[in-house]
Amino acid sequence: MVYQVIKAPIEVCPLCAGTGWKTAGTGFKGERRVVRCDCQLKARAESLLTAARVPRRYEHCELANYDTDFPGAHPSLADAHFLASNFAKKCDPRGDKGLLIIGKIGTGKTHLAVGIIKELILNRGISCLFYDYRELLKEIQNSYNATVQTTELDVLRPVFETDVLVLDELGAVKPTEWVWDTVSLIITTNFDDQPAAGVATSLSPARAASRGETLGDRIGERMRSRLHEMCRIITLDGADFRQKYRSASFR
Repeated sequence: MVYQVIKAPIEVCPLCAGTGWKTAGTGFKGERRVVRCDCQLKARAESLLTAARVPRRYEHCELANYDTDFPGAHPSLADAHFLASNFAKKCDPRGDKGLLIIGKIGTGKTHLAVGIIKELILNRGISCLFYDYRELLKEIQNSYNATVQTTELDVLRPVFETDVLVLDELGAVKPTEWVWDTVSLIITTNFDDQPAAGVATSLSPARAASRGETLGDRIGERMRSRLHEMCRIITLDGADFRQKYRSASFR
């Protein structure tokens, strides 16, 4: 018995005929100009999106589906969406400030952050990386374990090589000193952007003892001051949407 192998035809891009380049008019002296074909840009965007490590539960999050118009929506949500969209359009990873997104649990901080990096990747080809702050610190800590075949450099290399880094849930664990100068940042936190207890001299002892922990308490005033230098601040107010709608769309 003879078997015949039938090969499916390979789909070739009609714009570039598989070369990866398409004609873009003529130059000053009449020479033909070429640019990267859309098929190559799409393939790069898909590769960058996979490399961004966005958790599966947030894969649906986009700026386009961030809801700011529902009964009881706080006005800060629409303001935050506008600022996030503007950042995604104009961010220059080579020297622009990052974003510090502040809000209580369930107000949509992570949704906005993921929406921003999707815009940066898909529309502008900018590499991004998502990390839960607790998981990143845990990976760094594990790299010092002799039984783990990885080093701190292995963990941090993609962090420092990406154009834009998302650090989700800053302050969820108290950090050690951190180096942030080599990447643009998008950071989310549940903690109020207030000084540490020992710095907030205007508080009475009773008020200081009864208040909740602040960002200054969790990361220290030196790091909080550095964040203010590096980031624009977006503050979200309102109810916990996940509790209200039992949806994973918000965090």
